[in-house]
Amino acid sequence: MKVHGKPMRSIWLAPDAQAAEAIDQTRLPHALVTVRLTTLDEAAHAIRSMQVRGAPLIGATAAYGVWLALRADASDGALEHALAVLRGTRPTAVNLHWALDDMRQLLAPLPPAERVAAALRRAEAISDEDVAINRAIGAHGLKLLEDAWARKGRQGRLEVLTHCNAGWLATVDFGTALSPIYQAHDAGIPVHVWVDETRPRNQGAQLTAWELGQHGVPHTVIADNVGGHLMQHGQVDLCIVGTDRTTAQGDVANKIGTYLKALAAKDNGVPFYVALPSPTIDWTLRDGVREIPIEQRDGTELSDVTGRLASGEVATVRITPEGSPAANYAFDVTPARLVTALITERGVCPASHDGLLSLFPERRGRAE
Repeated sequence: MKVHGKPMRSIWLAPDAQAAEAIDQTRLPHALVTVRLTTLDEAAHAIRSMQVRGAPLIGATAAYGVWLALRADASDGALEHALAVLRGTRPTAVNLHWALDDMRQLLAPLPPAERVAAALRRAEAISDEDVAINRAIGAHGLKLLEDAWARKGRQGRLEVLTHCNAGWLATVDFGTALSPIYQAHDAGIPVHVWVDETRPRNQGAQLTAWELGQHGVPHTVIADNVGGHLMQHGQVDLCIVGTDRTTAQGDVANKIGTYLKALAAKDNGVPFYVALPSPTIDWTLRDGVREIPIEQRDGTELSDVTGRLASGEVATVRITPEGSPAANYAFDVTPARLVTALITERGVCPASHDGLLSLFPERRGRAE
């Protein structure tokens, strides 16, 4: 995608090939700042502190983190230590574990002398594969938006609601839920996006709105609780969200508040789509509500808000009373019964085990 008219990814190999560089998403939308990752600890901190976030981007960053660790020590012990450190950074996004398992499978059989070069090649390949996957998700999702536009008689504008940030900032490029929106906009469909602010970290207001604006996509930021009202009054044609983990049965874990949007969509007959790359599918899980681990983050993300003052200074202020505790659940699970369809790089399918197997038949009969 483009920033100020120039192509940019969310993470990339530094020009000197001695580090990975990434957009520091904690500084957006008020400043575009990049962070240089040169060690395992810096990569782990970037994931844990949400300088990088979004399931696909977390996976790519973890792969680079393994490479950075092995540059200092490529022994068996160092490899296992790096995998353990990165695995402990965030619990919900399955792409993290997928990428680390992928790196371990590749690197463990190799002699230490060959691991550094192999790790870098694979980290770059994971990034490139993510871009290709997300481009394909957009192409399949575009057909759904074209159909919705046709149902409206190609009149007015196509109204899409999204929650959190599942754009290119959450991936290496293109995004998942926003990829079809970008492709629809580029194809000339007059799409307008309702952007949930997404408390407590405000990824919608700060990240989704920023990247949509950079690409020229019309959008409006709304409070999280407005979506149901808009649906009741026919102002939402469809919803598209991303997911950090999808079970084999089609349940999806996404940013807290997604479940409520799905309930409102179901009550108002609004299609509710979930866009996901295949590494986000956790084939070992069946019941998302019972089995997906839900990350609980520091309560200050809820009690404190960062923004730009009238003076232009960026500051963090507290909005809750001193002494009031805050419970900060980062994700919720939307059961498959509330999901109209899943959009993957291989096509669109029902949110069910059979639906997923229709696109990924190689999983049939395997231990899941």
